[in-house]
Amino acid sequence: MENIYAAMLLHKAGKEINEETVTNVLTAAGITVDTVQMKALVASLSEVNIDEAIKAAPTMMAAAPVAAPAGGAPAEPKAAAPEDKKKKAEEEKAKEEAALEGLGALFG
Repeated sequence: MENIYAAMLLHKAGKEINEETVTNVLTAAGITVDTVQMKALVASLSEVNIDEAIKAAPTMMAAAPVAAPAGGAPAEPKAAAPEDKKKKAEEEKAKEEAALEGLGALFG
């Protein structure tokens, strides 16, 4: 995880994400660098648009299941037609799959 944090910090600062810069950030933080993980991260990030992956992250969070209300009260039924629900579910699934493809490279 530290490698990812270092890469995100470099991205936020507008710096190039490469082996040297990631190593420098981790070393400055007093973290022992795992060269294999660091090289794998840098290689996988070379093909990822980080800004788009960040924008897609809230979409994944919105698709996460929500716990039932603590009071045990039943949820209000929605008045949407079954076709609308099906269409919306397909759109959300497509967005989630696209976001996962982009983020998958981050975790190699």
